[in-house]
Amino acid sequence: MNNPASSPDTESTSEGRAKPPLRVKLAVVAASVVFALLVFELFLRVVGYTYPVFYQPDEVRGYSLWPGAEGRYRREGAAFVRINSDGLRDREHAKEKPTNTLRIAVVGDSYAEAFQVEREQAFWSVLEAGLHACLALEGREVEVINFGVSGYGTAQELLTLREKVWGYSPDVVLLAVTTNNDVLDNSRALKLTDEIPYFRLDGDKLTLDDSFRRTSAFRLRDSALNRLGRWLREHLRFVQAIHEAQGAIKSRLDAWREQRRLAKEKNGAGAAQTKDAGQPNPAAPAGGAPADELGTANVIYREPPDDTWRDAWLVTERLLAEMNAEVKSHGARLYVVTLSNGIQVFPDPAAREAFAQRVGAADLFYAERRFQSVGEREGFPVYNLAPDLQAYADRTKVFLHGFGAQRGNGHWNEEGHRVAGELLTQRLCDWLARDSGGTQDKGNTEGGSPR
Repeated sequence: MNNPASSPDTESTSEGRAKPPLRVKLAVVAASVVFALLVFELFLRVVGYTYPVFYQPDEVRGYSLWPGAEGRYRREGAAFVRINSDGLRDREHAKEKPTNTLRIAVVGDSYAEAFQVEREQAFWSVLEAGLHACLALEGREVEVINFGVSGYGTAQELLTLREKVWGYSPDVVLLAVTTNNDVLDNSRALKLTDEIPYFRLDGDKLTLDDSFRRTSAFRLRDSALNRLGRWLREHLRFVQAIHEAQGAIKSRLDAWREQRRLAKEKNGAGAAQTKDAGQPNPAAPAGGAPADELGTANVIYREPPDDTWRDAWLVTERLLAEMNAEVKSHGARLYVVTLSNGIQVFPDPAAREAFAQRVGAADLFYAERRFQSVGEREGFPVYNLAPDLQAYADRTKVFLHGFGAQRGNGHWNEEGHRVAGELLTQRLCDWLARDSGGTQDKGNTEGGSPR
């Protein structure tokens, strides 16, 4: 008697037992993966793990902060970051300016964005709180609104004025300049990315180059598929974990490649010393100097060495003049503050001097002097924070940049923001008193010493 025909959905083994069909096996595997991911997701939420998406493509500025994004930022420092409904790293602010209020708009890059510290610790929060005691503003409220976005140069900051700032009708625009990279960021040849807007000089006229909008990379980032990916990253912690793991691997590989490059340059410089004795080697690290100060940005500490850097400076200076004219046309005042780089306020004068020698600079304040000159020429005040912060660091032996094992490197830590905010409060109080034609108590002029 013949056995009945086997079902097409089963397979027979040599022992006569039926094996489950392939689709059942796949379903079991898929269910197991989904279950494991759900458990992983639950675990990540319980332990408070979060690396949310904070940025989105922007057709005007290349990218901007994603409204409503929030979560813990841990790449440097550890702070809870919330982006408000208008895409600002700040609390909510009404578009209409309250009566009897001085409104200050802070425009800048990652130092103003200040993801590394809590919002209340950022220098612009310290500034807002401190200005309430300014005699020149007696009887008025003060509101400081932060428009800072990481990676922005002066070009994107000018576009931020046009896209965001004027909707809030500020009385003062405070431009926070990071000398270490803002000039570099204004040059396509130095920034080395085609995914953001630039301005170029045609004769004496600035012309916007927004060709990034037509690149395949930008179209891909702004595609429906990428929007889905950002949504998944925003809402699923295990997707965030996978993305961060990829980023960590890439970062380690990049650091390894950079170490190899620096080692080769150092070895090459050592071999060339007999031919070029006494000449500085910009690539070689100075003993005790912050590692993140090494590289292309070192050129900012001395006269531009080539046409690329000269053009970057000319574009930057023209952008500042354009910004000043635009601020005046809106009935506001432009104030500029240059911030600090880690090596400038490293609390060891010998390390700073060694670094300056390595990069071929007389000192570390070339950019500060140049921004000061632009302000004098164009008619806006400039406050160079770095010298005052350096004096504070030397006096207290405190690191104002970096966190944990990276003290001295990277962005301002909590102390850096506090001291910068207090010094800036005193200087702005003086400027506001002068511009309003009032008098000011001597204790609130020319800075003074922070605690």
